[in-house]
Amino acid sequence: MAKRAATVNRTTRETDIALTLVLDGEGKVKVDTGVGFADHMLTLCAFWAGFDLELTCRGDLEIDSHHSLEDVGLCLGQALAEALGDKQGIVRVASAKVPMDEALAEVVVDLSGRPYLVYDDALLPEVIAGDEKDVWREMLKSVAYKAGMNLHVKFEYGQNGHHLLEAAFKALGLALAQAVRVGRKGVSSTKGSLD
Repeated sequence: MAKRAATVNRTTRETDIALTLVLDGEGKVKVDTGVGFADHMLTLCAFWAGFDLELTCRGDLEIDSHHSLEDVGLCLGQALAEALGDKQGIVRVASAKVPMDEALAEVVVDLSGRPYLVYDDALLPEVIAGDEKDVWREMLKSVAYKAGMNLHVKFEYGQNGHHLLEAAFKALGLALAQAVRVGRKGVSSTKGSLD
């Protein structure tokens, strides 16, 4: 099987991003977004997915982290879609539940080609690691839409924002590890195509 990998570069007036993703990797991760907490979350996700991820982002952090995290999400989603190619043989649908101390999160993915995000962040505090909680929804929405992925993130319970998001990003990694795995012949769809 050919190596499933993609490189994405994106330069705008708000961000300058270079990203390389290898799906069949070893969990080797080197991330520098300029936002330490985002680096932590992306590292966890790629490690638990078993992906190799190299990512740098230079963004307009003098404004806030919104543009950087949204654009990183766009690039990560694009790289995932490109690395999957025609999606022949992938398992496609997967889920994972992960605890982190008092918190529990569940993530369900379907690499169907039809983007959608279900994300209820009512349990998250308004500010996590210095950023408004909305940036995480926007980042995950960007990943889902560019990847063509149906993504459901459920925070089951917990009090600490760091713990809740850490559980979710680990769960996303584990779910993606299963979903991208080649485990059947042909396309995982009764209609014969993914879109």
